[in-house]
Amino acid sequence: MSKDTILTNKTIFVENGIIKNIDDSIVMEGIEVIDGENKFISPGLIDMHTHVWDKHELGLYLANGVTTIRNLWGYSMHLRIKDGLKNNKMIGPMFFTSSPKLTSVQDYGDDKVQVGSPEEAKNLVIAYKKRGFDFIKIYAGLKEDLYHAIIEQSEESDISIISHPSHEMPYLNQFHPQIVSFEHSEEIVQQGLKYQLDSLKVESILEKFVSTNTSFCPTLTGYYKIFEMLENDETILKSNLVGFINPLLQKVDSKVQYDRWASEKRHNSSINKNIYEQHQFHLYILKRMHEEGVNIICGTDAGIGITAPGYSIHQELMLYQETGMSNFEALKTATINPTKTHKEFEQMGSIENGKFANFIVTTNNPLENLSELSKPEWVMIQGRKINKKTLNEFTNNARDRSNLIVTALRYAEYLLVEK
Repeated sequence: MSKDTILTNKTIFVENGIIKNIDDSIVMEGIEVIDGENKFISPGLIDMHTHVWDKHELGLYLANGVTTIRNLWGYSMHLRIKDGLKNNKMIGPMFFTSSPKLTSVQDYGDDKVQVGSPEEAKNLVIAYKKRGFDFIKIYAGLKEDLYHAIIEQSEESDISIISHPSHEMPYLNQFHPQIVSFEHSEEIVQQGLKYQLDSLKVESILEKFVSTNTSFCPTLTGYYKIFEMLENDETILKSNLVGFINPLLQKVDSKVQYDRWASEKRHNSSINKNIYEQHQFHLYILKRMHEEGVNIICGTDAGIGITAPGYSIHQELMLYQETGMSNFEALKTATINPTKTHKEFEQMGSIENGKFANFIVTTNNPLENLSELSKPEWVMIQGRKINKKTLNEFTNNARDRSNLIVTALRYAEYLLVEK
């Protein structure tokens, strides 16, 4: 991932999950040799904004070439997933999870932890770090005193923050070195620009990203799915990709979101046009960010609404190409760019000595067509090869799975433990 080119006829030596050597020829005794003749090997993809609901989704990510995921709504189940992957009790991508979403008491909703005071905010940061969460997630209703308390304690506890920008503070006032990335293009429009699609006003926001060296995670796909719901009737909820959404989420989120936008369409004849125009402005924002050198990190918001785990990263990369990025530039957002965010990601994102052996192997060149990455011949995760048959089994097991009750019990545990 250092330049837009292919290195031909190379041999890669992997030991204990780490790339040890890359050369024209490596001859060693007593090791397994995998024949990759006439195949293309690429770094495994990284989805920097996901919502994971069960272990089946881990297989879906691998089947789509995603070898690392950043889960951004964490609770006890996700710590168990981390432990299971670490101890080889399950197969999945490298897995990192934020804390539960922190907001203020006035920001209602059982999906968030409402924090009552700066002292409580600091205690939660300490507790989340101790329990094993990798990052702190702050959310849209966070008030300024809580924001500063979380910043202060996160610095002291040495844990980075991921921001869903708050409606309670000016957008430009929320940048801080402890915050490694801002999420969602729509939040620039809704919070930063107060719903004005103003290309001049967006420039001050771009300047802030550049001057603070803050990464940006667009999640274009998650928003574009609203337009897809508006353009289709209820049969979209029976589509193949929605069948890969967790069954509980299909009932309590996919259906609810569809009904919401269907109702809006009945009462507002211009909603389709408005949503599409905002989506186009998101593309413009991303184009300008790319031109200004902002570190763009690929994220999908997969796992909620009708945004399918694993599959959605390929739509996300296609949308980046619509902004004028080359195939290689789009691929960087899901490989090398995320390594500039968290220290935990430094050994990923490229094929070079000392990096994790996280690979996608394809029949055709992904730099000619990025969609090749959606159909890997096999993937490798920390040196473990997962063949096509196993990847297909992951996909088949995840389609229309029947774990609604189990997911509901895990969510009840979340409410009991975190709330």
